[in-house]
Amino acid sequence: MEVSVLDIQGKDTGRKVELSDAVYGIEPNNHAVYLDVKQFLANKRQGTHKAKERAEISGSTRKIKKQKGTGTARAGSIKSPVFRGGGRVFGPRPKDYSFKLNKNLKKLARKSALSIQAKENNIIVVEDFNFETPRTKSFTAVLGALGIENKKCLFVLAESNNNVYLSSRNLKRSKTVINSGLSTYELLNANKIVLSESSLEGIEINLSK
Repeated sequence: MEVSVLDIQGKDTGRKVELSDAVYGIEPNNHAVYLDVKQFLANKRQGTHKAKERAEISGSTRKIKKQKGTGTARAGSIKSPVFRGGGRVFGPRPKDYSFKLNKNLKKLARKSALSIQAKENNIIVVEDFNFETPRTKSFTAVLGALGIENKKCLFVLAESNNNVYLSSRNLKRSKTVINSGLSTYELLNANKIVLSESSLEGIEINLSK
């Protein structure tokens, strides 16, 4: 499919680029997308949840009342889970939620995400740009020129650009990544995907290997 190349003023440069059907025009594999998004979210979980069980509670272990004759249930320690302040039964413990996926499946998921966004005309290609100094105002002006200032945007660059990254960092709805750092979750979470012209080749190479 052909897409027009825009400049950062939002004007058509008169040039067009061909987006590979092998990357932007495949039949999306929903299960691959599901697995990749699940892995992305699972890997972000800290898994540091912890509750103290009765052996970890500080307190006396003396028997708090005699075994029989009280008319109530027997109790051996104030740290018992049935008492206020006692240990928790089967409480959460630290856990690693991360899991691995096949590289080819992850590539299929990313191609599926790009194909979904391309089908919905959510991909914008802009010519390469840079800022003299990091300024959020400069990046906001680009968003306004492209008509996406009120939408979640993912900017994909060919290589790390500190000025562009720092200019976009304060904006909650915008994120800047390089083509080798694409994730299925971020591709689908964005309303608009803005690809720099020089990033296209890297994306196709990375996802066509």
